[in-house]
Amino acid sequence: MVKQGIYKILYNYALTDTVYSMVLEGDTSALIAPGQFVNIKLEGKFLRRPISVCDYNDKTITIIYKVVGEGTEQMSKMKAGDTLDLLTGLGNGFNPEVPCEKPLLIGGGVGIPPLYNLCKELLKLGKKPTVILGFNTKSEIFYDKAFEMLGVKVIITTVDGSAGVKGVVTDAMGEDYDYFFTCGPMPMFKAIEKVAKTSGQFSFEERMGCGFGACMGCSCKTKYGNKRICKDGPVLYREEIIW
Repeated sequence: MVKQGIYKILYNYALTDTVYSMVLEGDTSALIAPGQFVNIKLEGKFLRRPISVCDYNDKTITIIYKVVGEGTEQMSKMKAGDTLDLLTGLGNGFNPEVPCEKPLLIGGGVGIPPLYNLCKELLKLGKKPTVILGFNTKSEIFYDKAFEMLGVKVIITTVDGSAGVKGVVTDAMGEDYDYFFTCGPMPMFKAIEKVAKTSGQFSFEERMGCGFGACMGCSCKTKYGNKRICKDGPVLYREEIIW
C-alpha cells in the first residue's frame, strides 16, 4: 500500500563529504519490509527522487543519500523543521524469512543503507549475519559503526587498500555463509553472481522515471519476463534474474 504524506525533517547531516543522513517524522505505516523506498517531491523538480529506506520505526524514517545532482544537492541544504512530500511503501523489499542461519549482507556505496534495517530484522529472527561494506577509499566509509553497534561482524573493503581488505566486496566473501542479500551497483552484482555459492536476493539501483511502474523505464529481464524494478522490485531473487 502506497501512502502520500508530508514529513518534517528532524535531522539532516553529513556522514562523508557527499553522503548525508536525513531523519523524517511522519506516518510510517506503509513500510512493511526492509529494502523498500520512498519517492521524494522537491520544489522545482518535475520527477520525484527515489531513495531507499535505511531504517524506520512507528514515528520516523531514516534515509541516506549521496549528492549526485541538483535534487540531492537541494536536499543536502534542507534544515530541521523543513518539510518534504513523500510517497512511502514503495517496492517489495527484502524477504528476511528465507531459510538460512548465517546470511551475508553485501553493500556497495549507497547500496549500503537498506541493509541496515534488514540486518536488524535478521537478528530479530535469530540469524547471525555478517556484513561486507565496499568503498573506493577510506574517506568514503560510512555506517560501519552503526552495523557494529548491532553486534554483527563487519568487514570493510576499499579498492585502494586505505582501510580494511584491499579490493572489492567479492575479495572478502569467503565461504562461511548460507545465503546472501546485496544492494549496490551493477558491476558489483555481476561480480557477486560469478562467485556466490548460495541463493540470494539482489536489490537493484536502477534509475527510475515515475517510481510506480507506469513508464517501464527501469525494467529488468527475468525468467518470468521483464520486471519493473520500482514496482516488481527493487529486490529480485538470484534464480530469476537473466544477466
